[in-house]
Order: sequence, then structure tokens, then C-alpha cells
Amino acid sequence: YPPKDYQNWIKMKFAHISDTHLGQFRSKVDRENDTYDAFIQAVSKSIEAKVDFVILSGDIFDKSKPPNKAIVTLMQQLKLLKQNDIETYFILGDHDQPKQNREQPIHSIFKENLANVAHHIGNGEPITFKDSNVLLVGFDHKERGVDVEELKKNFQKIDSLAKEHKGHSILILHQGITEAHEYADDFNANELPKNFTYYALGDIHAKFEKKYDFLGGPLVYPGSIELASSEGIKDPPKGFYIVDISSEEAIPKWIDLDIRPRFEIETSVDELHTKIDEVISKIDESRKPLVSLKITDVHDWKSIHQEIARLDEHILDKSIRLKYDEKQYPLSLEDTGNIEEKFNRLAV
Repeated sequence: YPPKDYQNWIKMKFAHISDTHLGQFRSKVDRENDTYDAFIQAVSKSIEAKVDFVILSGDIFDKSKPPNKAIVTLMQQLKLLKQNDIETYFILGDHDQPKQNREQPIHSIFKENLANVAHHIGNGEPITFKDSNVLLVGFDHKERGVDVEELKKNFQKIDSLAKEHKGHSILILHQGITEAHEYADDFNANELPKNFTYYALGDIHAKFEKKYDFLGGPLVYPGSIELASSEGIKDPPKGFYIVDISSEEAIPKWIDLDIRPRFEIETSVDELHTKIDEVISKIDESRKPLVSLKITDVHDWKSIHQEIARLDEHILDKSIRLKYDEKQYPLSLEDTGNIEEKFNRLAV
């Protein structure tokens, strides 16, 4: 499905940002602010790159009733984009939509003000970016079952439209595609409409970019811009894409965001002291990191508690996973006839 009869190309590019999860609850205020900072960075880098428009592919907020600071941060950044002559197009993710049908999504409450700085395109109605040959079609998140099946039917109609379109066509979805994540099962890539030149997806929090022979352009998930509360402490890259559509091919370029440092440590009890020393030596005290500890051959918690506590003054937060030495707890009644006592010791 190659591009069709492209003519009169002009230099053009857009930013594809997803899963910002503004306002997500954190145990520490600094962590909530990290999410706002990541979004502000993404907007700043988009302005610096002089993109023509921005796509937000869902889960803009972490909850359908976000805190005031999340709403204010979003509106400030959308206004900043508009002031730089950059249009913003967005769809709603599952986190953006109320669970009860009688409630209105947050964007509808601020509809009058929001319309001045951004465009909601999640109803499936095709629109064109200004007077260009760029077609955008977006769908808000659909729940599995009847809603997803209805979405697939809509794919047939918009695919015919994309096939006839003389220019770039961009599909914006917030759904989990099977090929992108082992637990995603809304549908597979082969069920997508075939004639779009770029597939701007959201929902999956890991970066994913692939070009399939049966699709007209790359299928792309930027992933979340910061570690979501459900992800735990991990060290994958976080960022977004700037996509060049100045020629017949959509070319995505990954843009890293400078988020809070994260360290993943896997060590045995014997090496724990050395590993913690290594991490402390790398820490910039002006920006305390997040640390994930995975410790094997643990005999008991008391033996490592003080060692781990050495980190506390140097880091913002940590997660700990312990693998106990099974030899420490043989399940035998030879030394006692009291099974409750044995199970109590195992539990402790």
C-alpha cells in the first residue's frame, strides 16, 4: 500500500505525544511534579523543533476528575502551543473518560475555553489540518467487546477515505494492539485500516515503533512520558516522537525527555554493600533518583534493613523485591511437633 500520487510537498512535521497522565497520584509531591515537568518539556521541545501541529493520543489525565494543577498545566501548555502557531489535536483515553455514562468528560466542561487552543477529534469524523493535504481521523478509547467491534466496522469506511486521499493520512487511536504488548488484546495490527501513512497510537506505556508491509505507514506508540504509577521503578527511555511528513513517507524521530534518574539494582546479599556504594557514588544530590532493588539469597529482613537504609538520605523513593534463601526454612517437623509454630515462623 504505497502512497498515492503525492504532489506539491511542503516542509511539515508534527509531534506525537501520548499517555501524559497529568495529575496522577504520587506518594510524594515531587513525583507528581515530575509528570508535569515531563509534559512541559515535551511541549517546549515541540516548539523548539517548530512542529506544525501536536497529536495527543489519549490518557492526557490520569483520572476523569483530575486535580486543579493538572488542568491548569494542560491549559497553559496548550495556550503556549497556540501562541507559537501550533495546533493541537487530541483524543480521549480510558483514563480520561468517566466510568459512568451520565457524567461528562472533563474536556466538555471546559469546552468553550479549550476550543480556542485545541481540537477534540475522537468522534471519528475526518478533518484536514488547515489548508494542507494532511488528513486526521481519531477515535476515543473503546472498551473491549461491542465498542471495539463497532470501531472495527468504522475502519472499513475510513480506509476507503484514506485510500482516495492525495496526501498524508493519520489515524489516532488509544487501544492496545496485540503485537505491541503481550497483554494487549483489543485487536491485532492486521485488523487496522491499511491505507494510512501514520498510525498514532496510545495506551501502551512502552515505546514501540514498527513498519508492517500490510500497512501504509509506521505503527507507533511513544509510551508514557513519565513512569506511570502502575509501572513501578524501571529504567526504559521516556519521550515522544517528532514525525517528518515533508515527503511521501512519514519518518518518526524519537525525542528523549530528561526525567528523574532511575537505578535498577540486582544483587545478592553478599554484594549488597558494594552495589549500594556504587549507586551512591553516581547520585546527583540536587536531583534525587528513584531506585529499584532486587535482592537474592536473603536470610531475613533484619540482616539487610540497615544496609538498605543507607540509601534513604540520597534518594527520593525506592522499591524492594526480595528473594529469600529457601534453605533457610526447611519444612520439617523433626524439631517440633507444633505445625502452627512452624507456619508462624515461615510467615514471619
